[in-house]
This record gives sequence, C-alpha cells and structure tokens, in this order.
Amino acid sequence: MSSAIDESLKGKGQAAGGWKSWSLKKRLLIIGGGLLVVVAIALGVGLGVGLTKGGSDDGEVPPTSGGKVTTAEWQPKPGTTWQIQLLNPLNDTSLDVEVFDIDLFNNDKSIIDELHQKNRKVICYFSAGSYENWRPDKSKFKDSDLGSTLDGWEDEKWLNLKSQNVRDIMASRLDMAKEKNCDGVDPDNVDGYDNKNGLDLKQEDSADFMMWLANEAHARNMSIGLKNAGAIIPAVIDNMQWSVNEQCMQYDECDKYAAFVDKNKPVFHIEYPKGDDTNNNDDVTTQQKDKACEYNNKKFSTLIKNMKLDAWFQKC
Repeated sequence: MSSAIDESLKGKGQAAGGWKSWSLKKRLLIIGGGLLVVVAIALGVGLGVGLTKGGSDDGEVPPTSGGKVTTAEWQPKPGTTWQIQLLNPLNDTSLDVEVFDIDLFNNDKSIIDELHQKNRKVICYFSAGSYENWRPDKSKFKDSDLGSTLDGWEDEKWLNLKSQNVRDIMASRLDMAKEKNCDGVDPDNVDGYDNKNGLDLKQEDSADFMMWLANEAHARNMSIGLKNAGAIIPAVIDNMQWSVNEQCMQYDECDKYAAFVDKNKPVFHIEYPKGDDTNNNDDVTTQQKDKACEYNNKKFSTLIKNMKLDAWFQKC
C-alpha cells in the first residue's frame, strides 16, 4: 500500500449506505441489515417504531492523491454515449452509441470485432471482487481466497483482494480481455469494505487493488473504470478513465461521482426507476425519467435500465 493511498483515505468514512453502493446487479435491498429499529412503548400510546438508514455521507469528494499512476491509451470524454448489457450475449450491435459495456465471458471475440468494425469501443465486464460459482475459471480460487456469501446471492462470495492468487486470476482475466480486443474493463464488486465480507477488508485494500488492476490493464493497452465504491474515489481517480455508477440520483450522491467529470472523465450512470422486480420493455414515466436524468445536464452519461441489465434501455 502506497503512502499516497493511505493519506487519501485517512479519516474517510465508508460510502453512504453501504448496501446501496453495491453493484445493483449484485445488490439486494435487505431491510433488516440496513435499518436501525427503535422501539418505544408508552402508556396509552402503544408501540412506536422509528427507522433510520445505516451509513453516513462522506460529504464532498476531497482532492485526489494518486499512488502509482500509469497512462491509458483510450480516454473517453464526459457525455460519451453508451449501452450496457450483461444479461446474455449481445445480440444487437446496430445501436448508435459510442461505447458498449458487455460481459467478458458471455461474448465471443467476433462480437467485439463486429463492434470495432462499426467504430464502437467495447468495455468488458467481470466481477473482480466476488467469486461466482458458474464462471469457467472458478476452480482456480483457493478456499482461503473466499469470504462471506453475498447477501441474497448464495452462489457468490467476497474475494480477498490482498490474495496473490486472486490477483493472478484477475490478471488472467485481463489477458482474456486483451485477447478478445476489449478496449477497457469494468471490474465489479470492489467495495467489499462496505459489506460484511468475512475477510476484514478495508478501504485501503480496495484502493490498492484498483491501483494494481489499473496498472495491469494499462500494461495491456486497455482502459479501466471504477465501479461504484465512492469512498475510494480520491485514492484512485487519477488512474481511472471513467466511473460506472448505479443509482446515485436515487440516493442523492451524484456530486461525489461528478469528480470524474471535473477531471474530464465520463460517468457512465445507470438508474433503475422500475425497481428490483419489474423488468420489461415499457418506458418509465416522465417524472421518473426527469429525476433519473437530472445529472445529464452536468455531462453524466445516463441510461435508464431494467435491474437485470438486459438489452432494454431508455435514453434521457
């Protein structure tokens, strides 16, 4: 861990409402773990229950520090248009957007080559911070690499970001992304520090891991972004080419991610106004759209999506 990373995180609390900083693909809204129940019994009044959301707001994003910063070949600009589809292989390459964010494992190189022929850039998604028991490289993980099960996702466990074996596996995934000609990567679930991870992971561990992962991606001529993990933005932003954020409008924390726009880097922003359980091809209401798209005026690249991140989307 570099002293620069340590200094940038000193005195910083966890991201507001840890459960809401999870990737929404992996997140479950679990009331019991995120609420403080205060029970007051008074004569003649009965039972009163008060609920407050866990977590605290870190306030404004502090100035960035850096650690070791390396150069990326591709640096998109704020306002870059995009599509993200993680459910199933991409089946529509005709969309008039500049960037596609697709699953690394589910999509063949031929899909990426086809997008490149249409002058599109491709970001390849993989989970860097959780073990998924359906991935083809699952047998490479050691028992000591695995932490607690992700709440609501019995087939996933938090990963020890300090493990050399985990880093070797992630380096192999970067090699796969390079072989498929991905222009960049979208590593998910790097905010274990903000969850019950069973590995005593700290913010510093995530920051150190992301700085390492960025340098490995850059060495392969690929760019990289930070997925959620707002608490470590100051420590890693100089080595990131973008932010992928989920639901900052819903939880009133977009100002934190605007630090990327301030550095002329895009925020690929997703809102899910339909909620957890509704996944269809219907547009949201005008009121829902206006709320979701408020930061588009501040150069966010906002998409309205179904929670399952299928092909459907609505532009601002």
